[in-house]
Amino acid sequence: MLIILIDDCKDSAFFQDYRIFLAKIVTYPKIFTIFAPSYQNHNIMTNMNNNLYRTLAIITGCIVLVIIIFTACCTVVDSGEVGIKFHKWSASEQDYGGVEGTCKGWVFYNPITTSVFTYPTFTQRKQYETFSVNAKDASIFEMDPTIAYRINPDKSCDIFTKYRVGVKELEEGYIRTCIYEAYRTCANQYTSDSLMSNRANFERDVRTRLEKSLMAEGFIVEEFTSKITPPSSLTAMIDAKNTAIQSALKAENQVKEAEANAKIEVAKAEGNARAMKIKADAEAYYNRTIAASLSPMIVQEDMIEKWDGKMPQIVGGNGMMLDISKVIGNSNK
Repeated sequence: MLIILIDDCKDSAFFQDYRIFLAKIVTYPKIFTIFAPSYQNHNIMTNMNNNLYRTLAIITGCIVLVIIIFTACCTVVDSGEVGIKFHKWSASEQDYGGVEGTCKGWVFYNPITTSVFTYPTFTQRKQYETFSVNAKDASIFEMDPTIAYRINPDKSCDIFTKYRVGVKELEEGYIRTCIYEAYRTCANQYTSDSLMSNRANFERDVRTRLEKSLMAEGFIVEEFTSKITPPSSLTAMIDAKNTAIQSALKAENQVKEAEANAKIEVAKAEGNARAMKIKADAEAYYNRTIAASLSPMIVQEDMIEKWDGKMPQIVGGNGMMLDISKVIGNSNK
C-alpha cells in the first residue's frame, strides 16, 4: 500500500523539488569540504587553550602553596633579638618547658608542634607611674622611677621558661614588682628628714637592691633614676626651715657687713690720725730746724729786705699808742 502511495506522489510538485535538492547536494560536495576543516581547527585551539589555562592554574596554585608553607615553617630572628625555639608540647621531663635553645637568622620549624619566640637584646627604657611608699616614720613619699635595662641573651631561655610572656608584660609584671619592693624596703630604713637629707644614698641603696633582684633573673640594669616627692607637710616644714636659715644667714651677713664697715672707718680714722701726727711732727721739726738756724743779723736782714720804705704808723712804748702819720703831718704845718 506504501508503494502505491509513493507511486501516486512521485509525479507531484513537492516530490519533484525534493529530487532536485538531493541532486544539488550530490553535485556540489565541496560545500562541506570547505567548512569542515575550519570547524575542526577551532575545536583543537579551544582544547589547547583550556589545557594551557589548566596548567598555569596548577603552577600558580603550587607556587602559592609553597609560599604559604614556607611562611608558616620559617621565620627570621633579627640581629637585635634572641630567638627561643620550643615545642608546644613535650612528654620528656628533662625537656623543661619544651625549650630546645636559642636561635638567630633564618629558622625553619614545624609550625604544628614547634614555635619560635623572640626577646629584644637591645636596651629598653620604661618610665613608670608614681609609686607611693612609707618612710620609717610613716610619712608617705611619691617615687617616679625611670629604668633602662636589657635582657641577658644567655638567660633568655630561663626567662621564657619561667614567665613565658613578652617584654611589655614583664615590665608591667615582674620588673615593676621588683622596683616597688626595692623602694619599700629601702624607705623603711630612713626617716623623713634623713631620706630628704640623703637622697643620693637612698637612690644608691634602691638601685643596689634592684640590680641584685633583676640580674638574678637575667635582666641587666643600665640606668635607674628617681624623682622623689615628699609629703606636703614635710615640704612646708622644709620651706620654713630654709626661710629661717636664709634669714639667719642674711642677718649674719649684715652683722659681718657692719663690722667690716666699722673696721673700715676705724682704719680710716687711724690712718688720718697717723697722717696728721706725721704732718705735725714734720712741721715741728721744720720750725725747730729753722729756729736753730736763724741769728739776729739774719732776722734784721730779712726785715730790711721785706721793708717797703714806709715808717710804721703806730708805735708805742710805756703803754702809749701814737699815730706817727699825724705827728709828722702837724710838724710840717
